[in-house]
Amino acid sequence: MGNRSSATRKALPIDTAFKLPSPLPSWPQGEGFGNGIIELGSGLQVCQISSLNKIWATNEGGPDNLGATFFEPAQLPQGFSMLGSYSQPNNSKLHGWVLAGKDETGEVLKNPIDYTLVWSSNSLKIKQDGVGYIWLPTPPDGYKALGHVVTSAAEKPSLEKVRCVRSDLTDECQIDKWIWGQGEESDPNGFNVSSLRPSNRGTQAMGVSVGTFVAQNTTTAPISLACLKNIESNLSCMPNLDQVQALFQAYSPWIYFHPDEEYLPSSVSWYFTNGALLYKNDKDSKPVSIESTGSNLPQGGSNDGAYWLDLPVEEAAKERVKKGDLQDCQVYLHIKPMLGATFTDIVIWVFYPFNGPARAKVDLINVPLGKTGQHIGDWEHITLRISNFSGELWSIYMSAHSSGKWYDASELEFQNGNKAVTYSSLSGHAMYAKAGLVLQGGGSIGIRNDTSKSEKLLDTGARFSVVSAGYAGTAVVEPPWLNYLRKWGPNITYDIAEDAEKMENLLPGSLKSAFDKFVKGLPREIFGEEGPTGPKLKRNWTGDEV
Repeated sequence: MGNRSSATRKALPIDTAFKLPSPLPSWPQGEGFGNGIIELGSGLQVCQISSLNKIWATNEGGPDNLGATFFEPAQLPQGFSMLGSYSQPNNSKLHGWVLAGKDETGEVLKNPIDYTLVWSSNSLKIKQDGVGYIWLPTPPDGYKALGHVVTSAAEKPSLEKVRCVRSDLTDECQIDKWIWGQGEESDPNGFNVSSLRPSNRGTQAMGVSVGTFVAQNTTTAPISLACLKNIESNLSCMPNLDQVQALFQAYSPWIYFHPDEEYLPSSVSWYFTNGALLYKNDKDSKPVSIESTGSNLPQGGSNDGAYWLDLPVEEAAKERVKKGDLQDCQVYLHIKPMLGATFTDIVIWVFYPFNGPARAKVDLINVPLGKTGQHIGDWEHITLRISNFSGELWSIYMSAHSSGKWYDASELEFQNGNKAVTYSSLSGHAMYAKAGLVLQGGGSIGIRNDTSKSEKLLDTGARFSVVSAGYAGTAVVEPPWLNYLRKWGPNITYDIAEDAEKMENLLPGSLKSAFDKFVKGLPREIFGEEGPTGPKLKRNWTGDEV
């Protein structure tokens, strides 16, 4: 195969730089949000550079076997220095950044004292643009390297090329996503390039992503690089509430429901005023109706099984409430600092009075799973991750069953400007970035997640309220229902064996045992519902998304 110049290869996704469909608006005035520079403490300032110069590329290996490209930041502002290079797989549009640093005191940034050659493509018979060399800076004592330097020549880079950072301004990092490697991603002994993120992430964690990558000959060795740390714990770069409103108006996603969806979302107050009941685990107590704000719900405490909510008792009212009310629906926003307050997460919580039954796909046959998967009081969420340097939307997390997935902005569909399109699956309300069928399971047998565009849709920006923003002090008053920390639905246990047996009888003999094996491997949440909990008890309330 040997070296092959880029002139002869066909165009790749990375050859196009991704831009949001519409220009960013100018944000309302505020303290430090959207100013382009963030102060991390001890006189260290950082800015986010997304104009990148290509240094070297390989055109095979990595995701989809399309290779990866290596860049360094271009157009550094006056006084700012490079902290490391950027890389991404060639199977997606160019969309990335690295931080650059400025030292106001002369103490926090230092040149490396040498470089080690980590890897070279010189002897490899791979499709590549020239030859690539990846160098690890050797930091002076008391300092740490944050990124590699990539060159297309065999000479060591200049010691002026990159800066190391004083150790107290750094934090531990971990591998995030696989970018490229000579073997399979799972090969721990092959050479691999991976993006990095702080090991400790959450609303109180101050590790800052630098946007760099790590190149290692084994995944079992400790990571040779650090990330930054906001030692000021300074939250002045977070958006104020006027800015939050403007951000959400710019980026509020659309949620499309399947045309056959019966169980739509509602506002919490609609659910309460239309007959939802509060039950207490006490044989003498009768269920009570709930005030529209939840002011008579028990506050705080723990999820101890003492209380739960349920649908109205009367059958007609129960069936009506199950279906929700799209016209009255509003979404609830939790605003939180992430990655050392260099990003803002806007978490969009959507409430559904009822989650419908699941369906399985067994080869070419669709099998209803009886009541399995049904539960009362379903909370789903979408998280927008926005740069505090610029106010630009970088990625979106969509919850799906008990986990979910991050999507880079370049992977999303947009409409009406910079508003992402999301799809809610039929009955189960898992969120996806594309319409179609996602099969939860293995091979040709799994639980169906069907999504499609229809006239049933929710513009989340039309009706929303900010229910929590801890960093903003007393500016946001949390509604009482948010601090109800018990179950939003009763405990239900399904006799999956009985349901499964009925379904197995519908299947031809060859599929019976495969289906039986599939049912035994289903996640526990499918078999019965402990009664879902509200947003504050989810792990992402104070932590990062998975």
